[in-house]
Amino acid sequence: MPMYKKSLWILLLLLTAIAVGTVYGSYAQENAVVLDEASHEENGPGANITVYVTGAVNKPGMVTVKEGARVGDAVNTCGGLLPTADQERINMAQVLKDGEQVKVPERKTAPTASFKGSEQKAGSTAKENGGLININTADEKELDSLPGIGPAMAKRIIEYRETEGSFQRIEDIKKIKGIGEAKFAKIRDKICL
Repeated sequence: MPMYKKSLWILLLLLTAIAVGTVYGSYAQENAVVLDEASHEENGPGANITVYVTGAVNKPGMVTVKEGARVGDAVNTCGGLLPTADQERINMAQVLKDGEQVKVPERKTAPTASFKGSEQKAGSTAKENGGLININTADEKELDSLPGIGPAMAKRIIEYRETEGSFQRIEDIKKIKGIGEAKFAKIRDKICL
């Protein structure tokens, strides 16, 4: 029965290899968990994020800021705003996300002196923009005047601007719940940034 003894030795050798492999795998897995935990700490609070700043800033490009930084922090890292920047159309307090692009818009026309002071309403923007309604600055009444946009939709547009920041393209208005391709087609030629 030499064949039986040979098979028994092979089986014993395989079981030993499996046992050693299991112990080694268990040991390696414990070490991997420790390394995983250490890598999570690096991405925790105080980690750096990278954003891309373009438009009316002194030194446009990619900048690295601390997690939780705001648009104003990224703009300052780029050397600040140019004199042609339209500060009214960008939310400097918006919290940044990693990989985000921040576009600082330029004024379309030279600033005009305001004779009415702070009482001048955003509703006058349609006259300044050749009859187009600026979706970044228009008030609720002006937005409500667009075809298919009622008071509720106008409030949603304003809420979006306050939470997400200015629209970067007019197509971004489709991010508002209730504005699809059909409604966008009706208002496309009546809005601007």
